[in-house]
Amino acid sequence: MPAGAGPGGDRPVNSARTRLRRHLERARDRTRSLTDISDSELTAQHSPLMSPLVWDLVHIANQEERWLVRGVGGRQPLRNDIDDLYDAFLHPRATRPELPLLGPDEARRYVDEVRAATWEALENGSFDSELNRDGFVFAMVAQHEQQHGETMLATHQLREGAPLLDAPEAPREGNPPDRSQVLVPAGEVEIGTSSDPWALDNEKPAHRVHVPEFRIDTVPVSNRRYLEFVEDGGYERHALWSGPGWKHRCDTGLEAPRFWTHDASGRRARQSFGRLVELHPDEPVVHVCFYEAEAFARWAGGRLPTEFEWEKAARWDPETGRSRAYPWGDEEPGPEHANLGQRHLGPAVVGAYPAGASPLGVHQLIGDVWEWTSSPFEPYPGFRAFPYPEYSEVFFGNDYRVLRGGSFGTDSVACRGTFRNWDLPIRRQIFAGFRVAYTPAGTGESDV
Repeated sequence: MPAGAGPGGDRPVNSARTRLRRHLERARDRTRSLTDISDSELTAQHSPLMSPLVWDLVHIANQEERWLVRGVGGRQPLRNDIDDLYDAFLHPRATRPELPLLGPDEARRYVDEVRAATWEALENGSFDSELNRDGFVFAMVAQHEQQHGETMLATHQLREGAPLLDAPEAPREGNPPDRSQVLVPAGEVEIGTSSDPWALDNEKPAHRVHVPEFRIDTVPVSNRRYLEFVEDGGYERHALWSGPGWKHRCDTGLEAPRFWTHDASGRRARQSFGRLVELHPDEPVVHVCFYEAEAFARWAGGRLPTEFEWEKAARWDPETGRSRAYPWGDEEPGPEHANLGQRHLGPAVVGAYPAGASPLGVHQLIGDVWEWTSSPFEPYPGFRAFPYPEYSEVFFGNDYRVLRGGSFGTDSVACRGTFRNWDLPIRRQIFAGFRVAYTPAGTGESDV
């Protein structure tokens, strides 16, 4: 009898199985939408920054086989010859095309075989172990596949040629909020979580942090505002940039966000998944690196928020003093709350999701664009690597900067108020923007 079965005991487990199956199916539907393309497109390396899409496809299934089919299901390997080929730590992205990878047909067969075995593991596996309490390992695998979905989406953005993707629906319109900034009072706030059963290790444990008073933009920085920075010589003004930022700007010749260009009539435009589209002035700027965001913030008279400031602005409810799961409350994201799940193939205009605002009146903290923070990626007090150190622990240190909030390409299963993303400060292929924070006069710099 499966764990939890018995009079009344099977209902929570069966409910969890149904929910997990839904998340896994949605992740697979998205993977197919990104990889059901010609063999030549699937096997090509569209940028040295990214893997061939066929590598991502098999890597997704290989991780699923390791954790769910072998781990939970206790089965022997379906393939015992490919684990090393699809280990992300053994092979840098730039060299993966040189590996003897599975071809498209063999890759798709393997993916289907793994998923069939996964359904058996989900139906019969125990939910009593630490690894699979509340279905954690199945949720982890669903999050992993959706994270690679966003990586594959970035590969589609980098590839050249006719469009391969279509958006299911157009982004919604909206109006910017009445206030451009809000004041967040000083005080303690709960950061992270010890109660979300599907949270990943770097989000844990919950702990109290004192956050000094600060102000923060109510919406992400828009193309309109960023263009003002560009036209004011922001890329030429050394004083706006940090030392490493200025060196990177000069070494790479940065002049504008990645994918910005001009159309035939000379108007500002951007490349978007194989299409040349007009630069919408009210959409959040996207495809900027940390250094660009940092320079803009200095130009605007502010700075990037710390990740604790970001989380307080997103989760803290001043009436109750508690931290919510999401800016709008504890219910999972709906289409009225945030632009998630690759519905639009781009960010919505600022002010498009008033139902997703935080109690303080800060908008679009979830979805649209990942937001750079000034914080290095470090463990929380009491951190414990689980279930493997290669997810978070090996990346801790000053090399990476934390991003928060998710993008239009992030799925809701891999996005919450405590979720922490991270990347190198030079990265621009990711769907990242930012908003600006400000230290009120006389209070000194934030010490968070």
